[in-house]
Formats: sequence, structure tokens, C-alpha cells
Amino acid sequence: MRQVLIIDDNPQIRERIAARLAESPLIRIAGQAGSGSEAIDAVQKLKPDTVTLDIRLPDQSGLDLLKRFKAHYPQMRIIMLTNLDDHRYRQHCLRLGADDFLSKVTEFDRILGAVIDHPVLGASACTPTKGEHHGNLQ
Repeated sequence: MRQVLIIDDNPQIRERIAARLAESPLIRIAGQAGSGSEAIDAVQKLKPDTVTLDIRLPDQSGLDLLKRFKAHYPQMRIIMLTNLDDHRYRQHCLRLGADDFLSKVTEFDRILGAVIDHPVLGASACTPTKGEHHGNLQ
């Protein structure tokens, strides 16, 4: 079962994402976060294997979180979500390690497929592999 953390500063968007993902029995919403600091705490506590991540958060950039999460947990699947439907953002996010990039405006209906259509790892993506030390995300 896919464990998903939803990160977005807008509570209505978080609920909309959660409602869409709840349509699948293959997905469990592990939690939600409305800021970068909440996201960091939630990733460390909840250990999701998939994250939906807004580019714009009130206290830090989603791009910075993308880099941080991929550096500490390279197996974690990160789906970037934004209202900024610009190919430059898409390319930049993919170069930084995002597994997918969706516009909240034009591609929201793809979110369920984006989460499900990626192989589920045997262990949590936030579990360091043997010999790895990820330390604190702070």
C-alpha cells in the first residue's frame, strides 16, 4: 500500500488531493503538511513512500524541499504540484529529481495515476538502506 504525505499550504487543496487519492484502496494518506517545516517533521515522523509537494509554501520553497528530500531519501517518490503551468518549472523540477510534475489547474485528474503507477517499494522509501545514514533533515 502506498503511504502518501500531502504537502500544500492551502487546506482546501490538501483535502481535494486527499479525497481524490482516497478513491483507491492502494493508497493510505499518511498525513498532511501546510508548510515546509511541517513537511520536514512529517517526513521524519511518518516515513511516507510518496509525497505530493507544492512548489510554493509559506516558509520555504518546495524546490528546496525537493532537493532535501531526494538527498536524504532518494527512493521517496515526489510528485510536484503547482499552479505554475510552465514547462521551465516542469523541466527544472524533473532535473532536481522530481518523479512527476502536475499542474493543479490542467492535470489534477492525473494525480491518482501518478501516485499508483509507480512501483511500491518493499520497505518505506524513508527507511535508509543498509550502510546509509541520512541523519536529520533539518
